[in-house]
Amino acid sequence: MGKLDGRVALITGGARGQGRSHARTLAAEGADIVIGDICESFPHTSYPGSTHADMQESVKLIEELDRRCVAVQADVSTSDGARRLTEAAISEFGKIDILVINHGIVAGGVPTWELEEDQWDEELRVNLKGVWLMCKYVVPHMIEKASGSIVMTASAAGLMGYSNITHYTAAKHGVVGITRALANETANLGIRVNAVCPTAVDSPMMDNEWAFSLFGGPGATREDQLAGTRSLNAQPVPLIAMQDVSNMVLFLASDDARYITGLAHLVDAGSYNKFP
Repeated sequence: MGKLDGRVALITGGARGQGRSHARTLAAEGADIVIGDICESFPHTSYPGSTHADMQESVKLIEELDRRCVAVQADVSTSDGARRLTEAAISEFGKIDILVINHGIVAGGVPTWELEEDQWDEELRVNLKGVWLMCKYVVPHMIEKASGSIVMTASAAGLMGYSNITHYTAAKHGVVGITRALANETANLGIRVNAVCPTAVDSPMMDNEWAFSLFGGPGATREDQLAGTRSLNAQPVPLIAMQDVSNMVLFLASDDARYITGLAHLVDAGSYNKFP
């Protein structure tokens, strides 16, 4: 018996990275999975986006766990994309029990006053508007069935002021705000809403030259980056594993957390306690 037997989980940004990890973790506990991803790169990010091959690999890994998986290419920062993904999940499985809003990008690496307007707009569109749109289309379905768990990926940057990525920090603060407001709106409707707030995670977003320089300075190496990220955390680790975040997502999605809603849950190796 799995903790999520008979349930359906919709996961955005599921083609690779944390989204794939979350999908496999929930599938291992019995959930059928719908993954959505744009499978494209973004103009202002300095690392490549996910691909169709990534998406198909995620499907394969989930099906190897003897669970069903549907993959939909969709840009959930648009109404059309968020609606199509939601409708595909309901058409295939008849319901959505769990919504994991995991998609996100980070770019920049400059002070607030040096950000370009199109950089700001891209970051807020993907990381904040896309979160709201997924809630807009999934929550009415959950209200109809009087149950559901929503888990949003925020960040430690959603609770602290991270320098040189102000647009990302602002968006993640907004995700925490949506979590708190939506939890109040749906608490008497059978729906729980929570956010996860990781410190730096060992994922594709962090394994590239731009991320090296963000934490280690211009021309930094992976080793320089790890020294920088280690300084963020109270526990002596430079990066947490994707599985560490997936374990929290599973907890919040399951009945183990049935009386937990409206909170931003840190998985941060003591970072917030070190720099509150």
